[in-house]
Order: sequence, then C-alpha cells, then structure tokens
Amino acid sequence: MPSLAGSYASMNGDRQIRAALQREQFHHRHMWIITGPAGCGKSSVAQYLAQELSLPYIEGDDYHTAAAKQKMGHGIPLNDLDRWDWLISLREAAVARLSPTASSAVKAHTGVVVTCSALRRRYRDVIRVAAYEHHNVAVHFVYLRANEQTLLKRVLARQGHYMKSAMVASQMEVLEEPDGFEQTLDVLEVDCSPSLPQVQKNVVAMVRETLADDA
Repeated sequence: MPSLAGSYASMNGDRQIRAALQREQFHHRHMWIITGPAGCGKSSVAQYLAQELSLPYIEGDDYHTAAAKQKMGHGIPLNDLDRWDWLISLREAAVARLSPTASSAVKAHTGVVVTCSALRRRYRDVIRVAAYEHHNVAVHFVYLRANEQTLLKRVLARQGHYMKSAMVASQMEVLEEPDGFEQTLDVLEVDCSPSLPQVQKNVVAMVRETLADDA
C-alpha cells in the first residue's frame, strides 16, 4: 500500500506537470501557412505578414524540385508522389526556424510565415504533424479563398512565372476547401477578392487577433 508521503509526492508531481503544460500552451511558436490555389496572392500576402510581424518568410515554391517545376510549367498537374517529399521538406524547414538544433546557426523565432498551396486536407495534415511532434508549435492555415475567374485573371496577368493559367482549373479540381471542423481547429479563412492591400490588412488583423487569444 503506498504511503501518505508517496501519494502526496505523486499528487504534487502531477500538479507540477499540469502547471508546466499550462505554461507551455501560452508560449507557442506559431507556424502561419498561407494557402490557396494559384493566383490567390499567397506570396504577396505572406511577405507582407512576415514584414508586419518581423518574422522569417519561407517561399514554398523554392522547395519544389526542378522536375516538379518543369511539370507545372508545361501545364502538367503534380500528383501526390510529387508532393509528399515537398511537403515534408517544407514542414521541416519551418520547424527549423522555430526550434533550431543546438548545432544550428539559425536563430529561434517565435513564428514563421510559409507559402504552401495545401490544396487537400491530407496535404494540410502533413504540415500538422509539426504540432504533434513539437508541442510548443502551433500550426495555423490562412486560406485565401477566391473563385476560379478571379484566380485565372490574376495568373494571366503574371509575367515570367512557371505556373500557367491552365493550372488554375486543375488546382480547383483538386482543391478541398477546409470544412467546418478544420476551421474550428486551425484554419483562418480570408476572402481574397478585394484589393491586395485590403486582403493583406485583413490577414494581419486576423493573425494578430489569434495571437492575442494565445497570449
């Protein structure tokens, strides 16, 4: 039979663990994933957000292989096999900015802004693994929503980008918009049909509100 002293010590230890977990939840390092199909303004919004919050910025397109970029440049949609390694590399790069190893020269940041189309839920789930493996990391998806006509118009206005207009239709076919459960979990949805400056301000306001709730 356990002694009274042993039981008290166990209870005290449990309280300390709970207190530590409670303290930890208010010291998250935040991963802001700016998502949506081609033409929604991911890079422009992400760069603005990173600048406003003084956070590092990771351009997801930089982590695509040359072969993947070539496929998209020829209007060939990527398949899941093309995306898995890309998603994992992108996730690990973001985590490295938040929780660098002792041997790393990278400075630890309280947040990081990342662009990633994350069109399907299972792609978003790959990114969510970061929060499961690192309990001080909070993952947030900022979904930039727009109709196909708006996206096509913006992509046609681009110059020198490998993503062609034909990719808009293929991405809209693949797109799985975040459902109600995801939106209550970690998704912020923003209408990106207004002007870019307005969308940028709306995103910053929503992010600041989320951070205030975590303070």
